[in-house]
Amino acid sequence: MKTTLSVIKADIGSIGGHLKPSERLIDRVREFLNDNQDGMVNDLYIGHTGDDIAILFSHQQGVGSDKIHKLAWDAFLAGTEIAKEQGLYGAGQDLLKDAFSGNVKGMGPAVAEMEFEERPNEPFLLFCADKTDPGAYNLPLYLGFADPMHNSGLMLSPSMSKGFKFTIMDVAHIEGDKTIELNAPEEIYDIAALLRDNERFVIESIHSRETGDIATSVSTTRLHNIAGKYTGKDDPVMLVRVQGAFPATGEVLSPFSIGHYVAGFMRGSHIGPLMPVVKNSSVSYFDGPPVVSCLAFCVHQGKLTTPADAFEHPYWDWVRSRVAEKATEIRAQGFFGAAMLPYSELEYGGIVAKMNKLEKKFTVKK
Repeated sequence: MKTTLSVIKADIGSIGGHLKPSERLIDRVREFLNDNQDGMVNDLYIGHTGDDIAILFSHQQGVGSDKIHKLAWDAFLAGTEIAKEQGLYGAGQDLLKDAFSGNVKGMGPAVAEMEFEERPNEPFLLFCADKTDPGAYNLPLYLGFADPMHNSGLMLSPSMSKGFKFTIMDVAHIEGDKTIELNAPEEIYDIAALLRDNERFVIESIHSRETGDIATSVSTTRLHNIAGKYTGKDDPVMLVRVQGAFPATGEVLSPFSIGHYVAGFMRGSHIGPLMPVVKNSSVSYFDGPPVVSCLAFCVHQGKLTTPADAFEHPYWDWVRSRVAEKATEIRAQGFFGAAMLPYSELEYGGIVAKMNKLEKKFTVKK
């Protein structure tokens, strides 16, 4: 059976700033979806990470379906009305266009989708991040799919011995989707050279070279490319199929124990460690730290199991404590040096006007 998984995420309103959506807002999105899906959806799940609501659809409409995308868009509009009624902060923040145009890509919401023939058992992971950008997944995916220090299956499993194909997007190119395909392990140094620049080069998808099947799909939306100004961080979502010809669940999760430094945090303008959190977590300290949740599902004949929370295990409590220490240490540096993003990432915010004003006051000594 061919199944499509689509996760579509948006920030449409939050309590007390950028902390979390209200229960009434989430209930309205759920109610709208239940009343308007008209049999086009096999199953769905709704949750939030920080202030972002994510809708996971299981369906048979294929990738990029205008029906599925419009259903999500309209559900977010319905939720936005509740956000306005409640006076929530940032009501409709990620809905950057006035009218639906057939696909929510390029309209604000983040989207990750994949279509595949279901295996007899089809486990997959749903990752949702807040207060960061799509490049936050670069390091974990590199380590989880190309490094035997984290993925022992690259040595031990015949089905992974050929490695994986990485499709990487240049998100600085706004005239269209500019991508490159590179194979691991043969081109692993080329992959590394690109992925080190999280703000420009982002993994879009990963495929098994043994079977050709898709393993990973990542949202690549950069909101400032759409709006032309800072409107919030991109808060990416990701789908990862696991087991069999793909890494085991634990091999995909392993790199998240690092708490690696990513772009985001307060005003989307700083660097902070990525904290693995339990489902439906809020954000707090300095509008952060950057967080990521992971829910594990199985899908069978289009139906989703109840999710297992991959970061709920006591081990991750220890990781969270370490990440909190890392966050506190880098915040002690304030706005200096590596603690804040470079000007190229800040140029969509208010600092541009300040720099233009200061430029006029400079003088050149003779």
